[in-house]
Amino acid sequence: MTGKNPGTTRATALERLSRLEQIEALLKSGECPTTQDLANELGISQRTLFRDLDLLRKRGLPVEADKGRGGGVRLQARWGIGRLKLEYREAIDLLISLAIAEKMNSPLLLANLKPIRRKLIASFSPELRSRVDTLKSRLWIGETASITVYGSFEDIDSQAMSPINEAFLMSKCVEISYSDQHGKTSKRTIEPHYLFLSYPIWYVMAWDHLRNAVRTFRCDRIKHSRLTETGFTLKPKQPFIDAIDGIEPSTP
Repeated sequence: MTGKNPGTTRATALERLSRLEQIEALLKSGECPTTQDLANELGISQRTLFRDLDLLRKRGLPVEADKGRGGGVRLQARWGIGRLKLEYREAIDLLISLAIAEKMNSPLLLANLKPIRRKLIASFSPELRSRVDTLKSRLWIGETASITVYGSFEDIDSQAMSPINEAFLMSKCVEISYSDQHGKTSKRTIEPHYLFLSYPIWYVMAWDHLRNAVRTFRCDRIKHSRLTETGFTLKPKQPFIDAIDGIEPSTP
């Protein structure tokens, strides 16, 4: 009785795996060869190629192939949608961005924002979902900044803001390195209760542990931040609203 040589079987399997990787890489590059050209390039028959494409589909790659001599092979136009993976902090940054867009009531964006938001929070824990529901009430939009304030605006450090966004959502204290309007740097531990936009300037409306009082911090002047595990309870709005009235000349 004869049987298949194990070494030959392994070699054939490895060859096919290598071939599948080549096909996948080619399709993801955006090329759209004919099935005949692709089969010739790989040194296989069209029949074998179609079996390979079927296997790639079963592995989750949405391959489209037109049968026939001049048929093309390609990925569906939206193949990457739905396979996007976000890190935890990226998801939080995106959630806050969506909440800001909703708060600004842009008719251009509102039609699509709610379903995007629902899909994003579907993977979050129930406790985190409840926090997301309070976001819009903690985002305040004011008037455009004065020419004087606008003139001193700098680009915001996204790496410095990411821990603050997480602290804002999760009601945790955050340690910051802050540069005032004179360029003097200080270290603070703050509770980020509210975010306020006086376009294009974003402010963190916070309880400052150093001053033991409400203080406003311009986001573009926050040079570094570190999330802590110390939580806080959201304070009443009024002291923070009062702080907005003098926000332009104030220096924490």
